[in-house]
Amino acid sequence: MKPTEGFLRYLRSDRGYSECTVVGYQADLENFEAFCRSLDEELDWQTVDRDVVRLWVVSLMEQGRSPRTVKRRLSALRSFYRYMQVTGMCNGNPADLVKSPKCDKPLPVFVKEREMDRLLDDMVFNDDYLGKRNHCILLLFYTTGIRLGELVGLYVGDVDLSRRQLCVLGKRNKQRLVPFGEELSRELQAYLDLRQKLFPRGSDSLFLGKNGLPVEREEVRRVVRRYLSMVTTLKKKSPHVLRHTFATVMLNHGADIEAVKQLLGHESLSTTEIYAHATFAELKKEYEQAHPWA
Repeated sequence: MKPTEGFLRYLRSDRGYSECTVVGYQADLENFEAFCRSLDEELDWQTVDRDVVRLWVVSLMEQGRSPRTVKRRLSALRSFYRYMQVTGMCNGNPADLVKSPKCDKPLPVFVKEREMDRLLDDMVFNDDYLGKRNHCILLLFYTTGIRLGELVGLYVGDVDLSRRQLCVLGKRNKQRLVPFGEELSRELQAYLDLRQKLFPRGSDSLFLGKNGLPVEREEVRRVVRRYLSMVTTLKKKSPHVLRHTFATVMLNHGADIEAVKQLLGHESLSTTEIYAHATFAELKKEYEQAHPWA
């Protein structure tokens, strides 16, 4: 078995990483392997040194890759070499000797509250299965802040309508309970009733495609992109933007940042704090636009 195969299996089984994250690591390592082969067919994981890693980083920057992307790829390589060291397959970590490019941490992009109100209150959704499903998907993202992978991983049994809460399987297979409100409860009940009529023997996954199979990530992305395009001119229109929007709305309405951290499933408070910066930046922008002496 190739060292990379063992590493990816370790990420899945021992570290509990999501399939999406593992696929990202795999792509980054394959990119590095391809670069090494372009330099020298004889290069292997044991003979790679700091200079090779540095050349790779330079080539990525010359290709126009963002500092954030380069930093992520270098981090994947470092993690892989740490695994190799622990398992005795190599003695050193050449990636540790190469500095990551500096990159500014961008503020999260979010949809304005009035735009979400217009989307969910004023837009007419079709009264068929897909219309009800799509409305539920958008409302679920906006009112719970869950991730795309968490949404497509939900099963019918994860929804407790009486207690109005979801059992969500987050990153590294960590479960958390996420509350939701009356409106989502009503919409989910209507959706589940129709779902049962159309697919009585279908998959247990909460959200299904029109074929009765579990909805795929790309289909959910298309749904979100399509509907957000109706109310916002933001360049990014993704499920993660709705996650950002949830966090921003919560903080704007006085939620405790520690509570928002728990709802989002963040491990570190510093990850959640960036939303506080975003809300302040928006507040400052509104002030400068509105106050005559600003």
